[in-house]
Amino acid sequence: MTSETILLVGHGSREPSGNDEIQVFAERLRLRQPDWRIEVCFIEFSEITLSEGLKRAAAGSQRVWVLPLILNAAGHVKMDIPQAIAHARLQFPLVQFQYAPHLGAGEPMLAILRRRLKGAMQALDMPDPRTTGVVILGRGSSDRQANGDMARMARWLMEETEHELVDLAFTGITHPRLETVVQRQSLLGMKQVVVLPYYLFNGTLVERITRQVEHLKAQYPTLRFVSTKYFGFEPEIFELLEQRVGDMRRHAPAALMPCDGCKYRHFAEEHGLGGHHHDDALPHSHDHDHGPAHPHEHPHVHEHEHAHADAHGHDHEHPHDHARA
Repeated sequence: MTSETILLVGHGSREPSGNDEIQVFAERLRLRQPDWRIEVCFIEFSEITLSEGLKRAAAGSQRVWVLPLILNAAGHVKMDIPQAIAHARLQFPLVQFQYAPHLGAGEPMLAILRRRLKGAMQALDMPDPRTTGVVILGRGSSDRQANGDMARMARWLMEETEHELVDLAFTGITHPRLETVVQRQSLLGMKQVVVLPYYLFNGTLVERITRQVEHLKAQYPTLRFVSTKYFGFEPEIFELLEQRVGDMRRHAPAALMPCDGCKYRHFAEEHGLGGHHHDDALPHSHDHDHGPAHPHEHPHVHEHEHAHADAHGHDHEHPHDHARA
């Protein structure tokens, strides 16, 4: 019996290359950590569902470390994955399941953004950063904490550089959108604009961003644009996952996702406000009429509203999200 299995949980995309990239990512992680048993599953848009991935990981293993390969914590991270883990614990009572935090918004992501921005400035022949606007472009969520994490990245990047305008835009769910931010930066006298997609792998939304930037080039012929690549296979991503596994093995206090076992998540489930998973093997206990799961804050603040904060190209929105956008 294998002592432990690492289960990477990707979002899943309608764009097949996005799911393929996650499989390639897992293979590279296996090369970095040849002693690890690594399985992969997806929240949606794949036959390898959460329940199937947890089943594969549990087979012949004593412990399963669940690592979400997702940048921001919204409905999938806070509700769907914990629900699937809870179901797996009932199915496999002799297996220990532990849930690590998502990739998050911190120093590793800031390092990638800084490197992307430096490369974009080189592509623009190193113009004055004070006349070069920067736009961090994320998926967008109805979860305010997920959007707030993005805002923190924009602020940190501004403080680490000489750019006077580092703005935040979203491709869906919430505002502002990329077109609005570019218009503002143009009116404020920017001569160049760097778009930094805050996405992990390829997907339909990443491809949409490419088209949007091409439209903006035609709309603003006097502006120079550079759009950088998504994060994907940067070393910081691998290192952060390796750190997560090390923390879980040492049972470090920050090793576990606080929503795993959170009493407010249980409250949400009991009142029909649970996650919106796409896995027929998991019990569905709610409809699509989501609302705030609890009115008050707690130490690991999150609102259990369902928000598809896609890490790499999730391009569907739900009626309740449109209502909040």
